[in-house]
This record gives sequence, structure tokens and C-alpha cells, in this order.
Amino acid sequence: MQGNIALTTDMMLVLGLLLLAGYLFISEVVRVDVAALIILVLLGVLDLVPAENIFNGFASNAVIAIIAVMIVGAGLDRTGVVNVLANQIVKLGGSTENRILAMICSSVAVISGFMQNIGAAALFVPLVSKISGRTGIPVSRLLMPMGYLAIIGGTLTLVGSSPLILMNDLISNANRSLPLGVSTIPQFSLFDVTPIGIAMIIAGTGYFLLFGRLLLPASKVEDVSRKRPQNYFADVYGLRGDVHELLVTMDSPMVGMKVGDAEKLTGAPLILAIRNTDAPRLAPPAEDMIWVGTMLGVMGTKQEVQAFAEQQQCRLQPRLRTFGHLFNPSLAGITEVVIPPGSSVIGKTIADSRMRTRFGINVLAINRRGDIINEELRNQELQVGDCLVSHSSWKNLAKLNQDRDFLVASDLPKEEARPQKVMYALGFFLLSLTLIIFTDMRLSLALLIGAMGMVLSGVLSMDEAYNAVSWKTVFLLASLIPLGSAMESTATAAWLAEGLLLIIGDVPLVVLQIVLALLATAFTLTMSNVGAAVLLVPLAINVGISMNTDPVPLILIVVLACSNAFLLPTHQVNALVMGPGNYRVADFMRAGIGLSVLFIAVLIGMINLLY
Repeated sequence: MQGNIALTTDMMLVLGLLLLAGYLFISEVVRVDVAALIILVLLGVLDLVPAENIFNGFASNAVIAIIAVMIVGAGLDRTGVVNVLANQIVKLGGSTENRILAMICSSVAVISGFMQNIGAAALFVPLVSKISGRTGIPVSRLLMPMGYLAIIGGTLTLVGSSPLILMNDLISNANRSLPLGVSTIPQFSLFDVTPIGIAMIIAGTGYFLLFGRLLLPASKVEDVSRKRPQNYFADVYGLRGDVHELLVTMDSPMVGMKVGDAEKLTGAPLILAIRNTDAPRLAPPAEDMIWVGTMLGVMGTKQEVQAFAEQQQCRLQPRLRTFGHLFNPSLAGITEVVIPPGSSVIGKTIADSRMRTRFGINVLAINRRGDIINEELRNQELQVGDCLVSHSSWKNLAKLNQDRDFLVASDLPKEEARPQKVMYALGFFLLSLTLIIFTDMRLSLALLIGAMGMVLSGVLSMDEAYNAVSWKTVFLLASLIPLGSAMESTATAAWLAEGLLLIIGDVPLVVLQIVLALLATAFTLTMSNVGAAVLLVPLAINVGISMNTDPVPLILIVVLACSNAFLLPTHQVNALVMGPGNYRVADFMRAGIGLSVLFIAVLIGMINLLY
């Protein structure tokens, strides 16, 4: 087979941008959304996309749909619908590990089919931790399967994952550039992928039921939401100690010192509380001043605290009087706060994140992929998946839980939950589904009606709706859509398709399907699922046209294989569960390789069965 498409200057420029995008995504020199914006700007500067179309991605059906899905999901979360549903489903599991695992996997997969999988996984992290603490099942045996099934659940409907939401827009772009005589490619409706998604959910759940004990580590992380600090640190982190009160005397060298400076003193215990004004309070900011008569609530062994008190000429109080009520387990305690993907505090130190000042949260240790860090905490740069072992009041913790930069890994009630609005939330969610299923209304408009219903009925305020949207995902999606258009309009996709067929030669269709699935998997693991879909859907369409075969099955293979992200913790969901589950990269590879092979086998089998 000889190539018939000549390589043009515009095609070389697009190929150059593809390589640049791949480098930026893989190297993470800049954030993925910044990388996508760079590509968008270069597309405009190089005139590879007409000036009047360069920003069309921001008004695309896919971008509006994903914004609406995030808002609808936040509304369901705020009213407690998802948590109540998940709790009820999981209660049916009893205490048997396989039964519990099956209920968790199936319930998170179904929920993930109607909201972003990272959101579904975030809801289940505290739930799984709670179940682990109550049943004694190691949390590492539950969290990874839950995360994987949240990813697989994204294949259940057309709104379950970003590539599926984007698929119809990519098809629409391709239809505008089809050669003469080639039939228009049909678009998909909400449940067209559901049979394939159900098969993969069953296969994924069965995989862990059969092989989970062999593949998953058995490290146990206890539910810590109601434990006293000393018990938690002794049992889980091996840090012995209790809470004590120190009175700063007039002879103490700490007089006139800031809390942050006092923490750096040799042998200094953890400073959890302070009273330097009328009211005692937890998590004193580093800038708080220590004066004569200041009372400090500190944590450490009695010998360590006594030695520090003598060195700094402080008086160790015999009982916990000033801060006793603040350390009441019903009002305050220890929890783990996870740094999720996309958090704005990634790369910042704990000091720069100002968690004490903003939220009243005292970070006591960092659990980083199984390694416990408890020295020089203020200078530690935060990473994705870090578990910040923190002490705070439950009130302040509920406030922190509303911030998208953090995920509280314990099942704490939200003070701002609105259970009285549950019928409104369910009603507008079902209204959106009804409009999608039974009318010809566009997906984005139907979902936006549900999102606006959440706001107008008071389920969410408009500010809360804005906060529910991952603008990083929105800009990534909107900025990459023109790249897909450029691949089509410059015939780059057709040239690549022709080259791919030349390389693999005359092979059966199923071999080509496997190659496309492997390409989508590799691109997803190394860059992003959105980037993989934008680059490979046009390629799949042109491969189908070149082989005179229906491109629809090839499109589905590429888009659904963008959820085959189990080998590495590069997917947002994998990064989210890595810290709470004490997983290492080797754990993902050991459990993920078999699941990846099974995923591709079931995907291609179902595609050929249905198409």
C-alpha cells in the first residue's frame, strides 16, 4: 500500500504542535491546562484554525455539558443524595470482604456513570475508610478497586467521562471534513454505550473478587474521625504522646516569640492550641505572638514536654483545664486531609498554604505513599495524594471540606448540607435525564436545565455552582478541541491514518482495533484522557474511511479505551486514592496490568458483538 497524501507545511506545523503537546503533558513542565492554552494560542498565531473559530471550544456542546454535569453532581452531593444512596447500598454488604467489595464497586460505578469519576471517587474515599474501620477489612483492599471501578463506571453513559462527553463534538468536526461520497457519521445518545459499560463493570468487579487478595496489599488504615490524638498516633503512626498545657512564665525566652519560631526550637512538641487572648483556640497561626501568661496546648510524651518546659522556663500544668473542652472527641480530633489532583496548593509548602490561618487546621504529619513525614513540616512541599494528618475542630474541618483544594478522608457530616432540598435535587437530576432520553434536546442544554434548577431552587448558590466546576478541566477541554479541528482541516489525521496502515500492513480488523486500543491506553497514561481522545478520534475516523469500514466501532474503541488508566497513578482517581490507601506505584502496576488486558479484551469483544 502506497501513501497518497502529500505532507504539507500546515500538516508539519500541526504535527509539531502534537509533539509539543505530548512533551508538555508528559514532562509536566507546566500544568496540563496551561499546556492546552499554549497549544490553543499557537494554533491561532500560526493560522491553523481560522480566527473566528479559534475559541469555539469554549462554547462547544462538550464544554457546556461538562460544566453542567459538575454542577448537578455538586447539587446531589450537597443534599446528601449520593452519600445516602451509597450508605444504603453498602449496608447490604454485611461484613464479608467479597460482598462488601462487590457492593462498593457496583455502587461507585453506577454513580460514576452520571457524574465525573473523580467526584464519585471523592465521595467514596471517606465511606470506604469508615467501612474499613468498622469491618476490619484493610482499606488497601477496598480503595484501589473502588477507584478503578469509578474510572470504569465512566463508560456507562455519555456523561460519565470527559472523552465520552467530547465524542459527539469530535464527530461533528469530522463530518465537516469528510471526503465526497463518504456517509455522515451518526452521533450517539446518552445510553448507547451502556451495554459495553455494564460488561466492563461486571468484568472489573469480578477481577477483584477473584484475584484481589493476591494482587492488593493488605496495609490497614484505620478510621480516625473520632479517635483521640494520642490513640491515633500511637496505633497508626507510632508517635507516642498526650496533650499537655504549658504556661509561659515571665522568665521564658519564648516571650515575644511567634508560634512558628517556637515550633522550630530544639525539642519543641507539637503546638495544637493557644490562649494568648480571652478565648483559647486550636491551630494557632504561625504569626501568633507568645506573651507572659500565654497558655500552650502541646502534644508529646510527658518526659519530652517536661524537658522542653524546663529548657524554656515554662510551667507544666498538672491537668488539662484551659483546653479540655477543645480536645473533646465530640468537638475535635484527628483526621486525614488528602491533596487531590488539580489542587492549587500542589507545589506549595504547608506554610504557604496557610491552613491554620484560613481553616484552623493543624498539620501534624504527612503520609506520603506510606512514608511518614513529621519533621520540618512547614517547609514540606505538598504533592498530589499527600495525606495531611491534621487536628482541628469538626466545625473547621467541615469548612475545609467545602474547599476544592482539599478532600477530607473521613465520613464527617457537612454543616452546610441541605437535606431539606433533596427532592429538588433529585427532581432536576431526573428532569435532565428525561429530556436527554425522550426528547431531541441537545445534551448540553438538557444538563444545563438541571444545573440551573439546582441554583434556582436553592440547592446551590451561584457561587457554590461556580466553585463546583473544575475550571482546569474546562480550559483543558476547550483549548484542545481546536487541535482536533486542525488535524481534520489540514488532513493531518488522514496522513497519520495512512501512515499507521502502512506500518501495520494488511492485518485483520480485530488487530487494528487492538492497536487503536493500545494507542489510546498509552496516550491516556502519559498525557490525559481528553488529549488522547482529541488526537486519536480523528485518526480512528480516517483509518475507518481508508479501510472502507464503518468508523463508528473504531471511534468507540478509542474513546472508551481512554478510560483504560490502571497501570500508573497518573489518572486523577488513582492519584486520589494513592495516599489514603498507602499504595506505591508497584501496587498499581501489579493490579493494573491484568485489569488493563481484561478491559481491552471485553471492550473489543463487546464492540464486535454489538457492531
